Formats: sequence, structure tokens, C-alpha cells
Amino acid sequence: MSVLSAIRTRDAAELPGKRDEAWRWTDLRGLIRQVPEASAAFDPSSLRAGPFDALADEVIVVANGQGAAHIGVEPGETKVVALRIVSRGDGAHAARISVDVEVSGRLTILESYEGEGAYLGQTGLAISLAKDAAVERIVLAADDADGVTVSQAEVDLAPGSSFAQTALTSGARRQRIETVVRHPGGHADLRLDGVYLLADRRHADLTTIVTHSAVDGVTQQLTKGVVRDQARAVFQGKIIVAEGADRTDARMGHHALILSDRAEVDAKPELEIYADDVACAHGNTVGALDEDALFYARQRGIPEPEARALLTEAFIGEVVDRILHGGARDIVRAWSAERLRA
Repeated sequence: MSVLSAIRTRDAAELPGKRDEAWRWTDLRGLIRQVPEASAAFDPSSLRAGPFDALADEVIVVANGQGAAHIGVEPGETKVVALRIVSRGDGAHAARISVDVEVSGRLTILESYEGEGAYLGQTGLAISLAKDAAVERIVLAADDADGVTVSQAEVDLAPGSSFAQTALTSGARRQRIETVVRHPGGHADLRLDGVYLLADRRHADLTTIVTHSAVDGVTQQLTKGVVRDQARAVFQGKIIVAEGADRTDARMGHHALILSDRAEVDAKPELEIYADDVACAHGNTVGALDEDALFYARQRGIPEPEARALLTEAFIGEVVDRILHGGARDIVRAWSAERLRA
């Protein structure tokens, strides 16, 4: 069962639901009784500039599933690509994007999800890195409150390669950003970070699965989020260290702030370790704002709403500061501040 097959066949029974363990907190089958008809095509030239267009060497627009793309980076080449996934209307659509980075290539993917309407969208990405290649993927998901969207990336690393990802989202009616990584060891370096800022009734699901298959691999993972009103956040992070993948160094952290009694955070960090000589750890915390820090700010004349915004900005700032691309980091910081102060 998958979102892609459900869209292709228009069979809602193909959608994943709460009986599927990996989807039990993001139930699409119970939400969607009938898969919509295919989304109408529209001319992407009518769109305003995307959030990252000014930073990119190349801009690729995938509009309602049309314009599926391939991004290629030649050996030793450096490239910055803005990838815009745009959804309009109330239909269903799917897109496929492939990314291949050759030996010692350098690629920055500035990926945005922009939506209007009650659409159902699925985006599949296949990302392959050759030896000593480096990719930074920054995902900014600004879907419509009525949209249902699933982004699924499969990443294949090579020895000596580096992949850094930061996924930031304000959620949707249902939204899932899923990343599956095959880690070959061999001093390949992986960073998977995330930020969710959810309000109203929005839902966001950040799911990652990393499989270390050989010796000398590194994974760092840090996700932070803020939920309020009746929003719901889901974090599922799983790191598998296969037999023989000795000297793996894998660390995962998830930390959330709940700012209202009716908001919800479901977190499931997992380690599966089948090797002996490893350094692996995970941490998970869910709580409220530090009342002492809030009191200290108010004592210095800062109004309570602004004090709360400053504290939450500082809380997620640790993740934002890890973004390597300076221009994208500034855009993300401004985007986050705007939502936290709304």
C-alpha cells in the first residue's frame, strides 16, 4: 500500500492507515474516503518567485505533478538548484525527481513545497551520491491547511560522501516528510535535522530511517518543534546498525515544546543495533516553555507574547544554525520568526 499507488488507481484502500505501524499516527485511509481526480495542469510561468529562487543557479518547477525532473552534477562540479513543488486546486497528483551527484560533486538543493487548495500530492525523490560527493538539502514545506501531501526521499550514500538535510514545516491537513538513507559506512557523513512549527489543526510527520551497513559511518540527527492550538506533530526516527557495521557513530535527538493543552506530539526514536563496537545514543524530550526564563524576560520589560516568541526562536535556533548555506539559513530564520510571532 502506498500513496503513489492510490493516486494512480484512485483506490482509497491503497492508502496507508493506522493499521500500518509506520503510519499509525498519520492515518490517510481514515481521512480520505475517495481519491480525487487528477489535478488540472497549470502554467507555472504565472507563479511568483519561490522562496529560494534568488539563491539558485537553476530553478526547477514541478506543478501539480507535471515537469518531473532530473538533477545531475558532473564530477567536481558545484551547483545550487531551487526545486519548487507546487500544488494548486483540489485534485491528486504525483511527481518523481531523481538526483545524481558524481565523484566530488557539490550540490545544494533548496526545496520548497507551496500549496493552495484541498489537494492530495505525493513526491518521490531518488538521491544518489558518488564517492566524496556532498549534498545539502534544505526543505521548506509551506503547504495549504487543507492539503494532504507526502514527500518520500530515498538517499544512497557512497564511501566518503556527505549528506546534510534540514526539513522545516508548518504542517498541513496531513503531511509527511519521509527520508530513507542507505549508509555504506566508509567515513560517509550524514546529518538529518528537522523543525516543525505547527498551529491551528495542522499535522506534520517527520519520519526517517537510516541503515548503517558497514564500518566507520557517522549519523547526526536533531529535530526540534513547537506545537500549539490543536496541532499534532509526529516524529519517527529509526537508526539500524547492521551486523559488521562496527565503529558506527550515530546520535539522534528530538525535543518539542507544547504551548497549549490540546496540542499533541507523538515521538518514536529507535535504535536497532546488531554490532558491538559502536557509539550510539538517542534522546527525546517533550515539555513546556521554561517559566523561569519567561519570568526573567518579562521582568526586563518584554511583553509576554514577544518573550514567548524569543524563547521559542532560541529553542529552534540550534537546528537552523546548522544549515551550511548562508543565504538559505537567513531565509529559513526569517520564515521561522514570522510563524512564531504570528
